[in-house]
Amino acid sequence: MVWPDEAATLGFAAGLAVQPSISNAFIELRGDLGAGKTTLVRHLLRALGVSGRIKSPTYAVVEPYELPGLNVWHFDFYRFSDPREWEEAGFRDIFASSGLKLAEWPEKVAGHLPLADLVVQLTVVDDTARQVTLTAQTPLGVTLIDFFDSMLALSDKGPKANELDGTLMTQVTTLNGTRA
Repeated sequence: MVWPDEAATLGFAAGLAVQPSISNAFIELRGDLGAGKTTLVRHLLRALGVSGRIKSPTYAVVEPYELPGLNVWHFDFYRFSDPREWEEAGFRDIFASSGLKLAEWPEKVAGHLPLADLVVQLTVVDDTARQVTLTAQTPLGVTLIDFFDSMLALSDKGPKANELDGTLMTQVTTLNGTRA
């Protein structure tokens, strides 16, 4: 799908925040610098109820948030360089615990992370628009995607609302590799 502007990012984050299964999801955010990964996380954290400053964990690697009934960890592995950091920082324990985990630059720790429930791939189309590909890798991820799939089906504009230059930009891949 294409998000034409930041308001679409906000809408996606708000939709994600209301899903009950988000409380134990692991979501990878992929894309080049400036694609909007941190912006999406900020909107999601606000929608979940985080108030105050939301910092990018680029230097700290992880920023934890405690909400009523929900723990959230926002990881940014951009500067991650030493695999020993993984064990020393206790990341294995965090990923084994309940709560929402959001990881930017997951490819920097390949081989250490568990399988993400949902992968959000952001690609810059122009100054404001982003092409978005959602890939579910677990049944929980399929549940998260199904919500958005049903929203597209219920839209009075239908999937045509996600067109760019006449090319349908909706790509939702489920666990079994089918497109929805």
